[in-house]
Amino acid sequence: MSLLLDHLSRQIESSRRLLKIVLSQGESIRRQDVEGVLARLADIQLEMAQRHRIELERDDLLRSEATRIGVAPETLDLEAMLAGRPAAEGIHARALSAELKGLLAEIGNVHDQNRVLLRQELTFLDHLLRVVSGSPQGGYSRAGWSATPSLVSAVDARA
Repeated sequence: MSLLLDHLSRQIESSRRLLKIVLSQGESIRRQDVEGVLARLADIQLEMAQRHRIELERDDLLRSEATRIGVAPETLDLEAMLAGRPAAEGIHARALSAELKGLLAEIGNVHDQNRVLLRQELTFLDHLLRVVSGSPQGGYSRAGWSATPSLVSAVDARA
C-alpha cells in the first residue's frame, strides 16, 4: 500500500474512533451521566492527540509530494498527488478521501448536537440553582419580557 493510502486509512480509523466517542458522549449527555460525559471528554482529548500526530504525518507527506512534483505544499491537492500513479490507487484514494470527508462532516454534526444538548442541560441547571438559591431571574412572562424582580420591591410590596 502506498504512503498516501496508508495515511488516508489511518485518518479514517481515527475519524471512526472519534465519531464513536462523540456519539457515546451524546448518549451520556442525554442520560445526564456526568461521569460518562467526562470519560468521553478524556477519550476525545486522547484521540485528538492521535489526530495531531496524523496531521503532522499529513504535513510531511504533502511536503514530500510537493517537492517531488515541484509545487508549493499549500497548492497540492489529492488529484495532483495522484498524477502519474496507477489508476487503481487513484480510485482507492478517492474513495478513502470521500469516506473521510463524510466521517468528518458527521463528527462535526454530532459534536454540534452535543454542544446544544450540553448548553440546554447547563441552562436548566443554572435555572435550578437560581430557584434553589432564591436568586431571581428575568425572562418572559405571559405578558412578555419581565425584568428581574427586585427583592426590595417585593418586600416593599408586602408592606
